[in-house]
Amino acid sequence: MKNNILLYITLIFAFSSNIYAQEAKVKAAEKQYEKYAYIDAIKTYEKVAEKGYKSVDLFKNLGNSYFFNGELEKASKWYGELFAMNTGDLEAEYYFRYANSLRSVGENDKANEYLKLFNQKSGNDSRGKLFMKNVNYLDAIKANSGRYKIEDAGVNSEYSDYGTAINGNEIVFASARDTGSLGQRKHKWTNQHFTNLYSATLGEDMTPGKTQKFDANIKSRFNESTPIFSKDGKTIYFTRNNFLDGKKGKDANKVTLIKIYKATLENEKWTKITELPFNSDNYSVAHPALSPDGNTLYFASDMPGTLGQSDLFKVKINSDGTYGTPENLGNTINTEGRETFPFVSDENELYFASDGHPGLGGLDVFVTTINPNGSFGDVQNLGSDINSPKDDFAYLIETKSRRGFFSSNKDGGKGYDDIYKFLEERRITCQQLLHGEITDFATAKILPGSKVTLFDSQFNNVSTTTSDDKGAYSFAVECGKTYYVRAQKQDYKTKEEKITIASENGKTYLPIALENEKCIVSIGDDLGKCFKIKMIYFDLDKSNIRREAALDLEKILDVLNQNPAMKLDIRSHTDSRQTFKYNQALSERRAKSTINWLIKNGINPNRLTGKGYGETQLVNKCADNVECTEAEHQMNRRSEFIITAL
Repeated sequence: MKNNILLYITLIFAFSSNIYAQEAKVKAAEKQYEKYAYIDAIKTYEKVAEKGYKSVDLFKNLGNSYFFNGELEKASKWYGELFAMNTGDLEAEYYFRYANSLRSVGENDKANEYLKLFNQKSGNDSRGKLFMKNVNYLDAIKANSGRYKIEDAGVNSEYSDYGTAINGNEIVFASARDTGSLGQRKHKWTNQHFTNLYSATLGEDMTPGKTQKFDANIKSRFNESTPIFSKDGKTIYFTRNNFLDGKKGKDANKVTLIKIYKATLENEKWTKITELPFNSDNYSVAHPALSPDGNTLYFASDMPGTLGQSDLFKVKINSDGTYGTPENLGNTINTEGRETFPFVSDENELYFASDGHPGLGGLDVFVTTINPNGSFGDVQNLGSDINSPKDDFAYLIETKSRRGFFSSNKDGGKGYDDIYKFLEERRITCQQLLHGEITDFATAKILPGSKVTLFDSQFNNVSTTTSDDKGAYSFAVECGKTYYVRAQKQDYKTKEEKITIASENGKTYLPIALENEKCIVSIGDDLGKCFKIKMIYFDLDKSNIRREAALDLEKILDVLNQNPAMKLDIRSHTDSRQTFKYNQALSERRAKSTINWLIKNGINPNRLTGKGYGETQLVNKCADNVECTEAEHQMNRRSEFIITAL
């Protein structure tokens, strides 16, 4: 018995010692993990896990280490172990990462189940909402597939090669290839050599030639990547670790982040390397892209104001070389996930990589149009030719030839990341041109110089143009969408037309004829009748101005601006439904709201009076307890703009 007790104590001691030893190793790995040294952390974590040690933090960090390195298959294994522990109180983000990782191993159904759970746990997270809104998004991705011819770019090594730019007749990209130096340093995040810029001359069909180092003046001891060049080729923006003039910057946790730098070409050498003023030691700024006119710089960052893990921003480049204030591109583009690697084509299309929009797993490449007013069109996944269950990013296209490059760590590549070249054989977007002429309704005479405004179905201003000397106008529009077109010209009545665009490539014709009949009014007349404004629309039981109401009020505003002596008495009426007291108060609020809108838009308050009349001035029989149709009640719900002075 004594021997058994001693054996038991010995086993307990050995087991406890083993636990303490494993926990010590885990703590050491956590220190590496916190410094983004994922490769070192993985080595220790996996050794501990293989010996049977389990913990929530261990599996979280192991999964994250692989996830952030783009090795989603391995991430799915350790996230699977994490969820197998059935803790029940995991953060919502792990449901999203596990779902994304499951896609990499083809388990789409299981991934969808975890995305549904993610949506339930995350509440207002846009990634969950996007998934629930587009549950059949794989069908859309399938429809966008089969459009590309893709092949190896011919510049890849067994290391990481990615992030292309075109400068004249050269392709410039980042590479971690071993140049033969025994002392070459490696990045602890990826276990790859630090990247430098390389170039190759582009031949026929944009096929790169022999690879060479780009420029010794750009190279540092750390990472350089993702260059972009000005049209004249004399300015380069590029990403580099926080390192300049031999000094390395660090954040509060002593981690060296990344920044965007600028250099200029002088005597065939890149000089005057400076960091951009909106960089910081405390957040990352990376992956620059230029607008077609070179006046706007797009980039990715996790700076304050970021919606997710990284967002896309833009900043104005002023004519004197200074910069404006960075602007977040907003929630049409950015999610709570990662949006990164922007590229803007000369057709004002924004391409970017994201793991927040519905995709095939990892980072996928998406495209949207940049409207003239700065808003964005629908975000579309480029399809399974470009995208895969792994990370696909850094897309670039030359629009005339429809040839370009992208980067990926998809299966079948030569190295850690690889560069692929492509030919786009069929465009993703159905293209339509909305066009027509503005003419005089009575004489059919063309009306050059007419202002023509395009609104989307929600009355957002998409674009504005002026009819040419032949009275013609045109807008590039999206297939299958509904728009409103407003035509305006001095001495003519403003007119709006609703149009639904065809669902196939082509042109949609919409001529607009304007009436030249000036509204002859006198004191006491209702100005609203000139524009057939029967009612200023408000949301039910509310008094805030709706978009439709604002469109009508703009017509009143235009007349007031053209006739500075005109004064109006604004009268709001209701039908007899609801109580007398309620209707009186509601109409008062609505009259006041209408007046306030006009004042806010520049009309002197002295020119406006107004009152709510509730149900006191019905125009028909529809008083209390009288049965009436909805149309009859509608006649009593009206707005009047009575002219009191001219």
